[in-house]
Amino acid sequence: MIKVEKLVKKYGDHIAVDELSFEVEKGQIYGFLGPNGAGKSTTMNIMTGYIAASGGRVEINGHDILTEPEEAKKCIGYLPELPPLYPDMTVTEYLSFAAELKKVPKSERSAQIKEIMEITGIEDVSGRLIKNLSKGYKQRVGLAQAILGYPEVIILDEPMVGLDPKQIIEIRELIKKLSEKHTIILSSHILTEISTICDHIMIINKGRLVASDSPEGLQRLMEKSTEIEFTVLGDREKAQEALDGMEHIQSYSFEEVNEEGGVGIRVATEDNQDIRKDLSVTFNNNDMPVIAMSKVERSLEDIFLQLTEDSDDNDSDNDDESENESEVDSDDSDL
Repeated sequence: MIKVEKLVKKYGDHIAVDELSFEVEKGQIYGFLGPNGAGKSTTMNIMTGYIAASGGRVEINGHDILTEPEEAKKCIGYLPELPPLYPDMTVTEYLSFAAELKKVPKSERSAQIKEIMEITGIEDVSGRLIKNLSKGYKQRVGLAQAILGYPEVIILDEPMVGLDPKQIIEIRELIKKLSEKHTIILSSHILTEISTICDHIMIINKGRLVASDSPEGLQRLMEKSTEIEFTVLGDREKAQEALDGMEHIQSYSFEEVNEEGGVGIRVATEDNQDIRKDLSVTFNNNDMPVIAMSKVERSLEDIFLQLTEDSDDNDSDNDDESENESEVDSDDSDL
C-alpha cells in the first residue's frame, strides 16, 4: 500500500528525516510516534506531497509521489494537525468546495457528501458556519474532507490534540469505524490512544525509525528483564543480605511503603527470569514474610521513553540539532 525508502529531508545543514524506510500494509491502523521534533509531521507532509523530499522515494499504491503526484494523491486523504478549514463557510459549503478540489464527479458529490456527513456525525451541523463549531466538530469536519473521494489511505496528524476526554473517545470510535474501509496512519502524543486503537506502531526519533511492531511485539521487545515489586516484614540490611545471596538478580532497589515494619523492594532479573517463587522461599526462610508481590508490566509509555532515550544517548553529539528540528517540525503542517 505505502512504501517509504531511504527518505531524507534537509533544512540547510539540519537533517529532519534521516534515511527513513518503512512499509504500510492494507487494512490496518498504524500509529506514528515520536517526541517533538522527531520528524513525524515532516514525513507525513512528504508522503502526502505537501513538501518535497531531499532524497529517497515514497510510493503510494504503486504510484511515486514525485513522478506521479496526481495519481498518488488520489489514494490519500490527509488531516493535518491544524485542519485546513474555512471558518466563514458552512459545513456543506466547505465539503462541496473540497469535493470540487478533489475532482469528485458532480453527479456523485451530493450523495457522497451526505454519506460522509453521516459517517462523521456532522449532519446536524451541516448548515452552521465552521467558525461557530466546537473543537471536536471542527476535527470531524476535517476528517470528512479527508474521506472525500474515498481514498484508500487516510493520514491523520495529531487528530486528538486539544480535545476533551469525551471528544477523544468520539474521535477514537470514528477512527475505528473508518478503519473498516481505509488504511489509517495516525500520529499522536497520546500514547494510551495509540496502544488502544493501533494494530502496528512505528516509533521515530531524530528522523530515524527506532522501532516498528505491534503493541504486543514492542512489549516483548523491551522485556529483556523482568521487574518484580514486593514488600517484606523485617530489616532492610537483612533483606539486602538475602538478595545478595540469590541468583538471576540483575539489580535491586529499596522503596518506601506504607506498611508498618515493611520493606519495599524492586528487583530486575536477568534473561527475563521469573523468580517470584524463589523470592518467597528465600525471604520466608529468613523469617521475613512476603506480604505483597507483583510482576511489573511495562506500559507503552515506558517503551517509548526508553527507545527515544536510547536513541538520544547514541546521538548526544546532535543535541543542538534536535532543538532546531523542533522549530522546523512544529511548522510543517502549515507548509
